[in-house]
Amino acid sequence: MKIALAQVVTGANLAENLRIVEDRVIEAAERGADLVVFPEATMRAFGNSLLDIAEPLDGPWVTSVRQFARVYGITIIVGVFTQGDNDRVVNTLVVAQPDGLSSYNKMHLFDAFGYAESESVLAGESPTVTTISDVNVGLAVCYDLRFPALFAQNAAAGAVVNVVSASWGAGECKIEQWMLLARARALDTTTFVVACGQADPKAAGVPAVPNAPTGVGHSLVVAPDGTVLAEAGAGEELLVVDLDLTLIESTRRQLPVLANQRFRSVRA
Repeated sequence: MKIALAQVVTGANLAENLRIVEDRVIEAAERGADLVVFPEATMRAFGNSLLDIAEPLDGPWVTSVRQFARVYGITIIVGVFTQGDNDRVVNTLVVAQPDGLSSYNKMHLFDAFGYAESESVLAGESPTVTTISDVNVGLAVCYDLRFPALFAQNAAAGAVVNVVSASWGAGECKIEQWMLLARARALDTTTFVVACGQADPKAAGVPAVPNAPTGVGHSLVVAPDGTVLAEAGAGEELLVVDLDLTLIESTRRQLPVLANQRFRSVRA
């Protein structure tokens, strides 16, 4: 399975962000990728109004992404905002395949490091595992990466790849935490972890929105034994990685953590 990670910087303009998506989709398809992953908040970057642009899954922005999937023959995972309630949106990860659509609503909201995502975003209620090119793929968004139980649930539902789309907040040791957590979740579940974040605006030459999680770059792909297979830098980049899915079976023979675990996840 060949996966492309589109590490980009998006802004407030929906049309411009859609153009960025199409450009990277074309490049990923030309490089032979089965799947291209975009960051959280690709539709519109954090630090901008979200309520006025939220749309249903059959709205114009998502419909355009679905058209890209059909035209270029590639599956697209991208972060959008759908409609919630009480003046809140839903932070949604859309999976647009040439012949279908599925989605995941971010369950763990980023109420940390002085930011309160729950003030404007309604939390999702359930995990999602979808099938892409006959491969079971679990979905997660940004802050979800800090919660092992979600990844364990995805693995229990058959996921052998976990995709994380993020707009990771900058700060002291935050890049190190991002990388550590991605490797830990791979080891927790003996799955591939494909973690794609927004690029660092400064590295990309784009003004950052103050006090908003606008990205740090360093998208990475981690093997089920915790080995980092590929890592992007801070700026904009398209990282293409061919996953050797036979590593799942061989790793699980040597490290059967899923079979050996004795606790089941519970909510505190």
